[in-house]
Formats: sequence, structure tokens, C-alpha cells
Amino acid sequence: MWVYALFFASKESINKIGDDAWAQRAQRRCLDAEREREALADYRLISDVGVDGLRQRADLVDRATDTLDAMIRSLKADQPADEKGRAIVPLWLAEYERYVDDRRSYAQRLRTGDNAPFSESTFEGLPLAERLATFAGDNRMPACAPPIDLSV
Repeated sequence: MWVYALFFASKESINKIGDDAWAQRAQRRCLDAEREREALADYRLISDVGVDGLRQRADLVDRATDTLDAMIRSLKADQPADEKGRAIVPLWLAEYERYVDDRRSYAQRLRTGDNAPFSESTFEGLPLAERLATFAGDNRMPACAPPIDLSV
């Protein structure tokens, strides 16, 4: 079995789509969103003490999440040309929308004074961010991986 796995089995990722031009366009759009988030970055310390500090952090999370929303809408408007891409990119984008919903819920919790850590949805035991990043990596779109820092 190992001989087959090492020498004969396909080495192509299950996530890899065939439309490289789409992946390149997606990477450029994701880079734009990344730059938009970086422009929002505020490296001053925001106090976690008190509702005002949490509201400030929630506002920053929401503004950064808005860039992800716009990115997703843009990617939805430009579907891949290949059959596999048309089948799996919408699934990836649907998971991204769920991740965005998780970020919105987190910002709402912050506004209520709940300073619990960010908690994201999982699918088959994997955090959505990991699944999203794997798809992005497999298609050479590293900028399309979700941001690690919620405020950017």
C-alpha cells in the first residue's frame, strides 16, 4: 500500500481547482482586502477593562470584518471557469461567510461586556479558519487565508 501511496497515487490536493487565472485574480482581490485591513490597524493599546474598551475593540473587529465581506462578494461575482472550481469555490465561500458570521457574533459579545476569547465554528473537528487557509494555500492564494488577528 505504501508503494502505491508514495509513487502512484495522485499528489494533487483535493482542494486544487483548475482555473489558475481565477486563483490569481482571487489572490489580487484578497491582497486588496488585506491592505484595507492593515490601513485600519490601530496599534494603540485598547483597554480591556470596561465596556468602552470592549466597544472600541468590537468596532475595530467589525471594520476589519467588513473588508472580508466585500472580498467574499467580489469573489462570488467572479466564478472559476473549470467545473471543479465552480463546484467547490462556492462551498469555500459559504464557509468563509460562516467565519464572518462568527466574527460578527464575537463583536456583538464584546459590546455586551463579554470579554471571552474568539470562538469560531468547526467542520468535522477543524476550525473554519484552518479549512479556509488550507484551501487558499492549495490554490496559491495565501492572502485569501483568514486573518489571524481579528482586528486586521
